[in-house]
Amino acid sequence: MVLLREGLCPGLSEDMVKALQGECIRTVEDLVSSDAEELAQKCSVSYKALVALKRVLLAQHTAFPISGADLYEELLSSTSILSTGIPSVDKLLDSGLYSGEITELAGGPGTGKTQMCFSVAVNTAHELKQNVLYIDTSGGVCAGRLLQMLQAKTSSTAEQMKALQRIRVFRVFDVFTLLCCLQNLRSNDLQKGSVGGGSVKAVIVDSVSAVISCVLGGKQTEGMSLMMQVAFELKMIAKDFNIAVLVTNHVTRDGNGKLKSGLGQSWSHVPRTRILLQRVEQPGAASSLRTATLTKSSRQSCNLMEEFNLSLQSEEEVKSGCSGKRKFNTDS
Repeated sequence: MVLLREGLCPGLSEDMVKALQGECIRTVEDLVSSDAEELAQKCSVSYKALVALKRVLLAQHTAFPISGADLYEELLSSTSILSTGIPSVDKLLDSGLYSGEITELAGGPGTGKTQMCFSVAVNTAHELKQNVLYIDTSGGVCAGRLLQMLQAKTSSTAEQMKALQRIRVFRVFDVFTLLCCLQNLRSNDLQKGSVGGGSVKAVIVDSVSAVISCVLGGKQTEGMSLMMQVAFELKMIAKDFNIAVLVTNHVTRDGNGKLKSGLGQSWSHVPRTRILLQRVEQPGAASSLRTATLTKSSRQSCNLMEEFNLSLQSEEEVKSGCSGKRKFNTDS
């Protein structure tokens, strides 16, 4: 449902909006379904202008059919895939993070969610030379750690500094500020096509649950509405600007004691892809070992799992497969 407002289309002035609202015409649906001649008389506006306005709004907001082949070709030409910087995790994601989609990392404290966000940011900024918008809701961003990861990729101080400049950090600590930040990005910064030079390829929210979970349940009656507003803004950013959106979430346990992503059933439909991160609790295992389990995907079989090491690896270790990673299916 699209509300009528000044500037929504040519000819829709503030006076016109007020006149229409006076006759209970508040949305595009109300206007296009109304009798133009009768409405023109009631609102004391030009019948010709009203008909022209209805035609423009119909053209802008009517869904036109498109063939599956055309849709597929558009998808191939517009989709970008961003590597996470961790080869085993890229396998789970069918090569990496897809633009136009929301990917979620879920896990308990210390499972490596923020570390993986850093890896995505560093890889996008350094390897792809593209901008990253990093929204930090829990104070977890550490410039020193980002620099350390860049130093492992290049010894050039100039390249390190350029990559750091491509990572733009926003600090927000409540859901209202998060909403304002996302809305400003969608209506201002991202509309310009670039932020500080170069295009934006990834938006990271670490973590979305830190500011949403506190307004859900109890007497917080508006919590669900706020959560879905955040979901809407993230989806629009991903879709309208062809950006890969990565969010992190906490975990809870279901009735059987199995770990699941937090924020409830409504939020579970928001991400297109979800990965569950856990520590490796085997005797003698390194403290930096983690498992990544694919729990939701439209491209891969779910419940695939990869084991990887969070500690920094040299390029030779990655190429030779010395990280001790293995792939298996938890259904087996």
